[in-house]
Amino acid sequence: MKRWLATAAALALAGCEGREAPAPEPSPVPTTTSASIIRPDVEVERIAPALEPLEASVTFAEGGDTLSDDALADLEAIMDSPQMEAGGDIVLRGHTDSLGDDEANLRVSRRRAELVRDWLVERGVDPQRIGVVALGEQRPIAPNAHLDGSPDEAGRAANRRVDVSIAVPGDAAGAAEEATPTPAADTAAAEDAAAS
Repeated sequence: MKRWLATAAALALAGCEGREAPAPEPSPVPTTTSASIIRPDVEVERIAPALEPLEASVTFAEGGDTLSDDALADLEAIMDSPQMEAGGDIVLRGHTDSLGDDEANLRVSRRRAELVRDWLVERGVDPQRIGVVALGEQRPIAPNAHLDGSPDEAGRAANRRVDVSIAVPGDAAGAAEEATPTPAADTAAAEDAAAS
């Protein structure tokens, strides 16, 4: 039986030698863009993917409250985003590392957020869209120190930032955020807390 199968396979291959496979015919270019392979007369509306809110950060890894080249690159990417063009509300949340006292860190975080706001406004963003919130060292995204108590410089650098949130107009999640205190109210509450 095995010998018979081997012989049949050899004959089949021998019959293929010297023959070239026919070239496939090019498919015709459609003159209309029908959306259905079953019913060419049916057009289907193409729906663009929904635009999601933007969450980004502007880094202040070197400390202080000046815009480094990295911070400017972060801001340029934010300006070029479709969320910025859509015109939704913008919330800027300033952060610091844990060095310094709480009041000083609140002031620095506010200056960083205001610096980002001013940069955006200089490039044509409506200041009415922008809310500023100073959080100081309250919301780190990385440890400020190692377990042995030594400084974690990479963690501190990551914590020195301004978080940028851009809502999408007409977004249900954005409407839910509107039910919470507004950025201006957050700013006023932070100022009142700092003053007392």
